Amino acid sequence: MALLLGGLTLAACGGGPGEEPLTGRPGGSGAVAGTVRGEPRTFNHLLAVENESILVSRLTQAGLVRINRTTDEVEPWLAEGWTSADDGVTHTLALRRDLAFSDGEPFTSADVLFTFEALYDDAVGSALADSLRFDGLPIEVEAPDESTVVVRFPVPYSPGVRVLDSLPMLPRHRLEPALRDGTLQDAWGVTTPPEELTGMGPFALESYVPGQRLVFARNTRYWRHDDAGVQLPYLDRITLEIVSDQNAEMLRLQTGEVDFVSGRVRAEDFGNVARAARDGKVQLYNLGVDVNADFLCFNLRPEAMDDDPRRPWLQHRDWRLAVSHAVDRVTFANTVYLGLAQPAYGPITPGNQTWFTPDLPTFDYDLERANALLAGLGLTDRDGDGLREDSNGYPVRFALLTQQGNSARERAAQVLQADLGQLGIGVDVVPIEFGALIERITSMNFDAAYFGFLASDTDPAGNLDFWLSSGAGHLWNPSQPTPATQWEARIDQLAGEQLRDADMDRRLELFDEIQTIFADNQPLLYFAAPRLSIVTSARMANVAPSVMRPHVLWNSDTLAVIGRE
Repeated sequence: MALLLGGLTLAACGGGPGEEPLTGRPGGSGAVAGTVRGEPRTFNHLLAVENESILVSRLTQAGLVRINRTTDEVEPWLAEGWTSADDGVTHTLALRRDLAFSDGEPFTSADVLFTFEALYDDAVGSALADSLRFDGLPIEVEAPDESTVVVRFPVPYSPGVRVLDSLPMLPRHRLEPALRDGTLQDAWGVTTPPEELTGMGPFALESYVPGQRLVFARNTRYWRHDDAGVQLPYLDRITLEIVSDQNAEMLRLQTGEVDFVSGRVRAEDFGNVARAARDGKVQLYNLGVDVNADFLCFNLRPEAMDDDPRRPWLQHRDWRLAVSHAVDRVTFANTVYLGLAQPAYGPITPGNQTWFTPDLPTFDYDLERANALLAGLGLTDRDGDGLREDSNGYPVRFALLTQQGNSARERAAQVLQADLGQLGIGVDVVPIEFGALIERITSMNFDAAYFGFLASDTDPAGNLDFWLSSGAGHLWNPSQPTPATQWEARIDQLAGEQLRDADMDRRLELFDEIQTIFADNQPLLYFAAPRLSIVTSARMANVAPSVMRPHVLWNSDTLAVIGRE
C-alpha cells in the first residue's frame, strides 16, 4: 500500500552527492524552528483531537510500531519485531530491551498493559479509543514477561499491528495514580510543568509559552542510533512558533526566522516559493494531490433541532444534494486554490492512490436541479425579497463557521456564501480562532462548518472512528448508540467486513461501495482536493516530506542541518 511520492524520498541519514557533510554528533547538530497555527489543548495523547496536541505527542512519545510516512509500511519501533497468527487476531510483539523513558525509568511490558488499560477506561473518555475498538470491543493485551506482549483483536483484523502506530506508550510510574483515582482525564494538561512529562520520543518538552512557542530539547535517553552508531536525534532543539496568521507564517520563513511552516504551501504563495527554490533559498517538495481535503459539514445530530426546530431542512439529504449541485467545483478549485486543486466528491482523494476510486456519484453544477430540490423541501421565495422561506415563513439562513486566518478556508466560505446566495439561501460566514472552532465542532454547537479532517492513516481501517456511526470522529453525527440512517448502518456493516477480510482485492471492493454510499448521501460535502507542496529552509537536511501529517516532523529524529563536522 505504498504511496508514490515522485522520487522525493531521501536517505534516512547523510546528504546527497555533492552536499556538505551532515553534523551528526550527539547534541551538536544545532536547532531548527517551525510553526504551528494553534495552541495545543492537551499534552495527554489519549485526549488529543487536534493537530497541535498530536504533534507534541509525536515528538515526545513513541509507539510499539511506526508507519513510515514515505513508504507507508509498518516498521518495528519500541517493539523490535512481531509474529502474527494465521487467524488475523493474535500478534506477539517482542519489546526492545534496556529502553528507558526520558526521566530514566525503564520501559517494560507493564507500561504497555497500563497504556491499554488507560485507553479503554470509561472515566478517561479517550478520543482515540473508538478507533481501537472493533465491533465495539477492545483489544486484549497480556504480558508473559517484561519483554513480550501478546495483542489479541476481538475480530480478525487484516491490517494487523499497523493500527498501533496511533497509540504511544504511556509511563505507568507517572500516570498510574491518576488512573486509579479517576483523574487521568485531567492529567498532563497544558499547564503541567514540562519536567513532569516523560516519554520515549526523540525530544522532551522543554517549555511552553501560550500564544508564543513550544520548545523541545533532545531526549538524551532516546533509544535509536544511526548506522554509524551515532545516537539520535541529530538535532538538539526544535522550536515551534505559534503563528495563527498565514501571512505572518510565510514572512517568518522568508526572513529565515523559521525553517518550515506547519502545512502545505498556500496557493497564493506558491509562485514566490518556487522562485526562491530555483534560487536555492528554500527547498520545495511537490507531493501531488493532498490526501486530506476540506469539506462543508452540516450538523446532523437530531438534538441540534431541539435548539431551533424551525429548520429541519438543514438535516435533509435533498438539502445537501441541492447545495452540492449549487457549487461549480472547477470554479471553486480555481478560486479557492488558484487552480492548484482538482474537483473532489468524497473524503478519499487521488493522493491516496491505493484506496481512491474515481467512479463516485458526481454532482455537476446544476442550478435548475438545485432549485427543484429546494422547492421539493418547501423552500421558496414567498415574499419576493430574494431570500427563500419555508412553509412557516422562516428564512432559509444558516451560520457557517470556518477557521480565522486560514486564507483558503476563508475564501471557500465566501465562495459558498456567494453560490448559495444565488439560490436565495442566506449564509452568515463566521470566521473564528482555530481552538474555538474545534470546541464548537466537538461539542456539536454549530449549524454548518467548513474545515478539515486529518486522517491518521491511509488505510481506512485506521480511521474507523470517522466511518463508523458509533465513532467520535463521525463528524456530522458522532457517537450514535445505533445508526441513525439505513445508509450509515450499511457502511457500518461494510466497514466490519472490510477490516476482517485478508484479501486486499476484496477489501478494495468493499471500500469502493462505502465511498459510493458516502458520496450518494453527502454527509460531508467535498468540492476540491488541493495540490500538496511542502517547503523548508535550504539548511535543513534529511527531509523526507510526507503526504500525511506531520509533513516534515514525522522523522524528527533523523532531521539535521547542513554544516561541517
